[in-house]
Amino acid sequence: MTAGAARPRAPLALPAWQSASGGCAGAPRRWLIGVWACLVLPAILALGGCAFLEKPLRPVVYDFGPGVQAAATAAAAQLPLLTLLEVEASGALDNTAVLYRLVYANAQQLLPYAQARWSMPPAQLLRQRLRESLAQRRSVLNPGDGNLAGAGMALRVELEEFSQLFEAADRSVGLLRLRATLVQNGVGGERLLGQRLVVVRRAAPTADAAGGVRALTDAAAAAAEEVESWLMQFR
Repeated sequence: MTAGAARPRAPLALPAWQSASGGCAGAPRRWLIGVWACLVLPAILALGGCAFLEKPLRPVVYDFGPGVQAAATAAAAQLPLLTLLEVEASGALDNTAVLYRLVYANAQQLLPYAQARWSMPPAQLLRQRLRESLAQRRSVLNPGDGNLAGAGMALRVELEEFSQLFEAADRSVGLLRLRATLVQNGVGGERLLGQRLVVVRRAAPTADAAGGVRALTDAAAAAAEEVESWLMQFR
């Protein structure tokens, strides 16, 4: 080596995670994986544990309210005896689901609310409300109430529609449609006295399940009053 020639420099020191043979290509990746395993993974597992321990939401259960809260009048004994048969309903209504239709999208599709249900099928709730209303003015019997249940007049009710209709996303009504049939029981069988179609719509105060329940409850009360008024002509 001649005088004045520059001495070769020593190689720079490599980082602790880098080696001359392996290079630095895989080292940062291993370091990031370690950080993820130590910090991120425990947080994800903790969140997953909380979600696992959280109890599922229970549906809100509705009925028609306390019903009649006054005693029957003295005139109840003056009207003919009436047997109230079981209310019949279609298969779609033979459950406790609170149902709605999106009329603006597909009126033929009947949909259930996921987090709302009736305390019993709508047909049973309606019969309960009808019996309470009719019993204010007359004696009302069940089909199995002894020999008297087979005599006199009998009322048969078919519930055809009982759902919340959304005419728009923020506007809906409760629709109830029923068919009432009155027959006279006798030795020779039943004799038709009359039949009436009752259709009631009531506006829902809110565009949700609670609003639909309120509208349908009001519709059921109005339908019971209409059936009661119709029966007054048969004495």
